[in-house]
Amino acid sequence: MTSNDTQAAAPTVLLRSEGEVDEETLSYARTKIDAVVGRPGLPAASGKVRITRAAAHHADRPWTATAALHVGRREVVVLAEEATGREVVDQLQDRLRRQIDKAARAGHDDHRTAAPPWRGGPGIPRPAEGSGPTADSHPA
Repeated sequence: MTSNDTQAAAPTVLLRSEGEVDEETLSYARTKIDAVVGRPGLPAASGKVRITRAAAHHADRPWTATAALHVGRREVVVLAEEATGREVVDQLQDRLRRQIDKAARAGHDDHRTAAPPWRGGPGIPRPAEGSGPTADSHPA
């Protein structure tokens, strides 16, 4: 596999490889990435995932995986390093899931509605924060 090989993992997530990355590892990575970004209820994801195998055989962790994705309006960047292709994909999947979940939760916080306006009218004092309406807060 050369560095120019590009294949879609999910509709808008590209999976690229560099170095001697076998087809089995790429297929495994596609499956795991699809499982993370294709979960129901998540915003649309787009971006790139790169799996790299270092040429140096003396490296402790020759496999690296990087992901740079846009999930909704958030950016998720993940790096994983491991001794084997399968291990790096598993670590990438775990980290992607955590970061995408955080991004999705943060996206929901952006859309909170404001508290309704006070409708007490003139002459009726606004209640203190955290206190409910009481009989003596409204004039008779």
